[in-house]
Amino acid sequence: MSKKNIIFIVNLGEKSRAGRNNPYSYSINSWENWAKPKGYEVFVLTDRVYEEEYMNANWHKTYALTLLENSNIEYNQVLIVDADTIVHPNCPDFFKESDGKFCAIMNNGCYEWVNRSIKVYGDKLFNDVELKNWQYFNSGFIVVNKSHLEFFEKVHKFYEENSDSFRSIQQEFKVGNDQTPLNYLTKLYNVDVKLFPNCYNLQEMHRKNLLHFPNHSWFEDELHFLDSAWVYHFNGIPNHPERNVHYWMERTYKHLYGESND
Repeated sequence: MSKKNIIFIVNLGEKSRAGRNNPYSYSINSWENWAKPKGYEVFVLTDRVYEEEYMNANWHKTYALTLLENSNIEYNQVLIVDADTIVHPNCPDFFKESDGKFCAIMNNGCYEWVNRSIKVYGDKLFNDVELKNWQYFNSGFIVVNKSHLEFFEKVHKFYEENSDSFRSIQQEFKVGNDQTPLNYLTKLYNVDVKLFPNCYNLQEMHRKNLLHFPNHSWFEDELHFLDSAWVYHFNGIPNHPERNVHYWMERTYKHLYGESND
């Protein structure tokens, strides 16, 4: 019997951002719909490895392979994907494009934030590692396999040795959690990273004028992003009183998988 590919999603509530994970069921359901016909499985992490005071939800994605190993779950490749994504039902099987490498998508959003995050983490923790923004991937969609288990063990050890610094950097500079450190650590440990096309992780759609906001957008109120990619990442969306992350995820899911008026 062949080993299955796994989609791994972290769905943890956070005291500091109560209710943030309310729309994540739409993400999970979309990935389950995509995975089932292919014989793949969706693994949703709902229990913390560490308390929020020590490690926030984002960092828990780095435990995907460890948790699968500890649970005796056989796997071939694993997609570690953020819970604020929705996959199109016709999305191609990206697992067939990995070449057995660590795969991700170049970050395509706020370059000021990326540059600032690279600089802060570089100055504080990675003085001897060179990282440029054109090499920088978004950690919301990563394909890995068993050969990367050792890398993630090194990531955990690095976090344990620098946990106070990681938490203070986030609190003081607001430059993200796992994403920039993972970029640096793949460089530090010479991980061969393959960059997928951005159709598998369409990020910050608001900046790309793909989300319609009444009295602001000049284009029609349609889901324009559906023709732009296969996986839609609902990050970087303004905290609009009505058209927030929950609205866009619910509307997109119902449009793609039923119950839609669009």
